[in-house]
Amino acid sequence: MTSSTTRLTVAQALVRFLSAQYTERDGVRQRLIGATWGIFGHGNVAGIGQALVEYADEMPFHQGRNEQAMVHAAVGYARQSGRLSTHAVTTSIGPGATNLVTGAALATVNHLPVLLLPGDVFATRPADPVLQQLEVPYAGDVSVNDSLRPVSKYFDRITRPEALIPSALNAMRVLTDPVETGAVTLALPQDVQAEAFDWPEEFFAERTWVVRRPGADPAELAEAVRAIRSARRPLVIAGGGVHHSRAEEALAEFAGAAGIPVASTQAGKGSLRHDHPQDVGGIGHTGTATANELARTADLVIGVGTRYTDFTTASGTLFTGGGVRFLNLNIASFDGHKLAGLPLIADARSGLQELTAALDLHAYEVAASYVTEYTEDKERWEQRVDACYEADEPDVRPTQPQVLGALDALVDESDVIINAAGSLPGDLHKLWRARSRDQYHLEYGYSCMGYEIPAAIGVKLAAPDRPVWALVGDGTYLMMPTEIVTAVQEGIAIKVLLIQNHGYASIGGLSESVGGERFGTAYRFRSDDGTYTGAPLPVDLAANAASLGMRVLRAKTVADLRTALAEARAADTPTCVYVETETADTVSGPPPAQAWWDVPVAETATRPSAVKARELYERHVSTRRRHL
Repeated sequence: MTSSTTRLTVAQALVRFLSAQYTERDGVRQRLIGATWGIFGHGNVAGIGQALVEYADEMPFHQGRNEQAMVHAAVGYARQSGRLSTHAVTTSIGPGATNLVTGAALATVNHLPVLLLPGDVFATRPADPVLQQLEVPYAGDVSVNDSLRPVSKYFDRITRPEALIPSALNAMRVLTDPVETGAVTLALPQDVQAEAFDWPEEFFAERTWVVRRPGADPAELAEAVRAIRSARRPLVIAGGGVHHSRAEEALAEFAGAAGIPVASTQAGKGSLRHDHPQDVGGIGHTGTATANELARTADLVIGVGTRYTDFTTASGTLFTGGGVRFLNLNIASFDGHKLAGLPLIADARSGLQELTAALDLHAYEVAASYVTEYTEDKERWEQRVDACYEADEPDVRPTQPQVLGALDALVDESDVIINAAGSLPGDLHKLWRARSRDQYHLEYGYSCMGYEIPAAIGVKLAAPDRPVWALVGDGTYLMMPTEIVTAVQEGIAIKVLLIQNHGYASIGGLSESVGGERFGTAYRFRSDDGTYTGAPLPVDLAANAASLGMRVLRAKTVADLRTALAEARAADTPTCVYVETETADTVSGPPPAQAWWDVPVAETATRPSAVKARELYERHVSTRRRHL
């Protein structure tokens, strides 16, 4: 019996197909592709553009201003949705398509799903080259979209209508795979988009993609239990996988019953509330003194859903205890075997629950002296946080930590704080007191300047009833303020906290520490000697934000800031709080780094700053340890 068919264009079929895809985990079902973002050009306007008009009732649409920013918005939505729902992004060919690359890399590095639908050059080649086509003399089948291959978890170019069916199904499989997920790219030649085909009706049937929670292998579980039982100074490192798995409660039960302290990566912060007895704060280069001292003396490091990046391991210099071993609970085998660790390949929540049951935690607890040690250390660190946040003189310009302190005093567990780059990630990781599992939204896998504002839009779309803050420095703001227009257009009431310190504060500090003398990191006029050491540039970013349609509240002092933040939090329209802090070359207030980070220093130099930096670098390098 022949199945019925429907004649549609490739673009129409794709939009209709995407509208019928769902995910399910733990009995909760939701739509996989919640909406499509788009900027139209000749490469997609007659194909995907027309299809989105045709099926406007089935596929919501959001108009973007920058292609990279549209990906960031989709990623923010996906993260806030627990990776169970995401958005698609459509662009024209040429620069519209290549603008996707940075966003795609961010999504893939952070294991966050997003569907990219760039237009492509003609598959039938009636005219060659077409507008914006890259000509490659040695290969006729290469286009600029091939630049998306290395940053995509799945890539296909749909050169025939019927090829869409297996490709679309593979795309959904990868988007919903907790191990493989990331950016998925279906490149769509502009002629193929508009070509009609008789599609089997089964292609448009509702499909539910079950997001699995694999359990641990019994042998690996038994080995993990033995390792924990023999540990005297165990330390958990909670990574982003805890959040992706919604394993926060399982982690709290596991750590609380045994008294094991929990440190967190940037992606994992908030896995335990800041006031949970076992939470000891951030780990690594931007971590707390409490967590890092525990890491240096740990005999068993239990990584849960972490990739062990160089910030976490202090570039291999942090875990220096004699005989230290690693136990890696991770859904990805690739990460589970890092640092020669014992692998426990499983979903984070399932694995923690199985560990808790197998350990019989009432029969295993760390020594009371160990609990007392890290509890007292944590109290001392909290006193340092209080000192950084405190502003004795409310009528003066705030430091950056005092800005965070003012926000910390205002928010509750419903607020979401978004940041990605600059000096803020270090201050936030060390100082911020996370009140809920998803309050702390730091994109630090790719640390992409420009992520914050569009990501805040995506988060707000996923959580419309929650206050969403984009914390943005002046360098990041100048990278990508354009989606303010989108927030204004759609009435998406994000809050932007714009901190002006006239330069790249984070890189300026790093430059100074490695002998670069803050060269080219301040936003200043050129001096007579040709360097950027003149007066700060008279750039008014508050006026810029206002010109894009955003309500702007200016704060000159700590007292002003407190008032402005409260007003912004209560606002039901997009609102920016603008505050100037110390300039980028005089930043003070936050505690210094509590662990090293390897940024190679010039091996030969004549300038004293570089010579001194190299001597310090060699001392740090000598402490690096390879865990084999």
